Amino acid sequence: MRPFSYRRAGDPSSAIQALAAVGAGNNPVTEAPIQPLAGGTTLIDLMKLDVMRPSALIDINPLAGAWSGITLEGDNLRLGALARMSDVAAHPEVQRSYPVIAESLKLAASPQLRNMATLGGNVLQRTRCTYFRDVSYAECNKRNPGSGCAAMDGFNRSHAVLGASGSCIATYPGDFAQALIALDATVEITGQSGVRSISFAQLHKPPGNSPNIETSLQSGELISGFTIIGRWPRSLYLKTRDRQSYEFALASAAIALDLHDGTVRDARVALGGVATVPWRAREAEALLRGQELDSNLAHRVAEAAFAGAAARKHNGFKIDLGRRVVAHALQRATMMEI
Repeated sequence: MRPFSYRRAGDPSSAIQALAAVGAGNNPVTEAPIQPLAGGTTLIDLMKLDVMRPSALIDINPLAGAWSGITLEGDNLRLGALARMSDVAAHPEVQRSYPVIAESLKLAASPQLRNMATLGGNVLQRTRCTYFRDVSYAECNKRNPGSGCAAMDGFNRSHAVLGASGSCIATYPGDFAQALIALDATVEITGQSGVRSISFAQLHKPPGNSPNIETSLQSGELISGFTIIGRWPRSLYLKTRDRQSYEFALASAAIALDLHDGTVRDARVALGGVATVPWRAREAEALLRGQELDSNLAHRVAEAAFAGAAARKHNGFKIDLGRRVVAHALQRATMMEI
């Protein structure tokens, strides 16, 4: 690990001011020389691998008093960005009214990491592509813009079949993000100009020609919270992976349904493990609304969710696997007791 300086932020203003210091704003947030430190479960890992090389870390954990709340007001849930994954997953009201959130957090990482990792850091975690994490491979447009993508013709079993570009096919690795995008979450962002809110779907940028620019965050901005409007007790997260413990998804689905007398009034379908960014399958959702969900419809919806998928040499199995996961998750959601 390379040398770096360390400083604790006493309040949001001092943290933002430090992160927006001269020199930090000339780079994408992921490449800024000054990085925020919360749980550190991704950042420190990448620093040890020499993938990320910040010259300074600003510890934002002192902001947890204001930014770690879990509150349900009426039918609206607010989660502080510095809330720990394990605390949110164990919260009785989250489990009761938003099981898709609780399950997506429980199925992520190990208990030790969930006890440290924050919600804000989790949604900003970077790709787990082998070629990104191994600096001996020069060809990585995320790490070395313009160098190429070694995964295109390399071993790409874990890579994306949705949202890829000619510059990058790395898969977004998170689980919690699929629940947030499915539930139309809003992200609260605090920066030099104050507080702004955007749809969670606007937070992550597809790779396009600039895969090193991963989010819409600007220099000096921090995620301070998430808001979800309405309760979704009939929701779940289904994750398929190579092993049952501490592994990223090969394919996953975040499903939320609003059923009335067997008819789907509203439906949300998000996909994980298969796309370059958190992925909402809106065309698939449209097939569900106003319909009675049965096995045949579930499989049609699953087909629609992967209509635009494109495979490389080793990851074609993800398309069929992903369809099966979506269909099974939909059928499981209809049988939930709420």
